[in-house]
Amino acid sequence: MLHPIAAWRVKHLSKKFYPLYTSKIKSFNAPDFVNGGRPDAFRHTFFMAMCAQKINVKKLRQLGRAHEKGNYLDFKMARKEDGERPDSLSSVMDLHNNELGFAIGANHKHLNPEELSVLVIKEIENGKALIMKRKKNGAYLDCNDQILEIKPFAEKWYVPKCLVPSNTAYSD
Repeated sequence: MLHPIAAWRVKHLSKKFYPLYTSKIKSFNAPDFVNGGRPDAFRHTFFMAMCAQKINVKKLRQLGRAHEKGNYLDFKMARKEDGERPDSLSSVMDLHNNELGFAIGANHKHLNPEELSVLVIKEIENGKALIMKRKKNGAYLDCNDQILEIKPFAEKWYVPKCLVPSNTAYSD
């Protein structure tokens, strides 16, 4: 609400970026996870990098925070995002990856979307983004490498998942 023109520009850019995003997520090796994995990190980082080339980062940061507050409201209403109910650590991860995108976009305003996507993927492969710690079968792990049973946390915002650098391999 504070930045309606910036919000409109973000929406316009998202439509423009979506085809490139869908083609690029295929470059991540299986298994990878749309929710909490490298494709998720790519979506947030690349999208914010593209926006940061054209929109003031301060405004983008406020819009990103508002989006994550919306995820909390979705959690309260038991709505899902990308097939899972949002949680606190997912928001922390998304905000971190947004910040990475802001830095990349603001420092590389001259790159076209294809070049920007290549740079973002390189940064993800170098571990600059955050992802959720998981097993190859998709099970979440806590920070002690213990499998996290999600059902007991179905109605809890704070879930003891674990964030790791995006170059971390999924365990067997």
